[in-house]
Amino acid sequence: METNKQKKVKVPLTIEQKIKRRNFISFGAFFALSGSAVAGWKWLLDAPDETAGITGNAKAPLRRALNKTELFFRNFFSNNHLVKTYPESRAAKNIRVNSLIGIEDDEDFDPTNWKLAIKLQNQKTLNISIEEIKALPKTEIIFDFKCVEGWDQIQHWGGVKLSDFLEHYKLNEQTKQRYMGLETPNGEYYVGLEMECVLHPQTLLAYEMNNQPISNDHGAPLRLIVPVKYGIKNLKRIGTMSFSYTRPRDYWAEQGYDYYSGL
Repeated sequence: METNKQKKVKVPLTIEQKIKRRNFISFGAFFALSGSAVAGWKWLLDAPDETAGITGNAKAPLRRALNKTELFFRNFFSNNHLVKTYPESRAAKNIRVNSLIGIEDDEDFDPTNWKLAIKLQNQKTLNISIEEIKALPKTEIIFDFKCVEGWDQIQHWGGVKLSDFLEHYKLNEQTKQRYMGLETPNGEYYVGLEMECVLHPQTLLAYEMNNQPISNDHGAPLRLIVPVKYGIKNLKRIGTMSFSYTRPRDYWAEQGYDYYSGL
């Protein structure tokens, strides 16, 4: 004898049930991701520190990630990429002073006795006065200066293009090396720069801000302005310049920051 099978009727969910189900899925995903994040953070905290050298004070996995990021961005870096510039009317009247590392003990510094010392491959040193630098063609830039602390300010700087300076003093052989190192006269602050950004057309050896000589707090008589980098790379009061095939020492990279610090 044949029996009729009763068909099951699927009852649609109510709006309230749908909301509850979505909330359950959402909270489940949130707690799963949070658990993964906490586990990942704990793993990073428990990871060994990097071996101190040119860089330091960072966890080894983090430093490896930063170095890979640097290589990625350097492969795509182009001197055709220019930072946005602004009209002079947009420039800040009072340029922010954020750090005096390397120049704080030089309150009695006399810019008239200053000379830029360039260390050459043949162990010789080329010394250049600020008057000689000011005699070169002047370039101005008004751009948004950015700090790793999160603030930014539109600033107006004037000086000589670093690429023009290097060409004028016939330092082309030096620029075939991969890096430039810059230090304050007392050696307490120092940065390392890739040659690509050294030769960038917007990188300046600056001696003016807002059409006036740079003040001592801003690095008189000569400082670096490199718009494609964060402020920590814009060294104040350049004392020495050197060139190398390996990364020069860098103050903030030794404290755990990204060596590249590019924008």
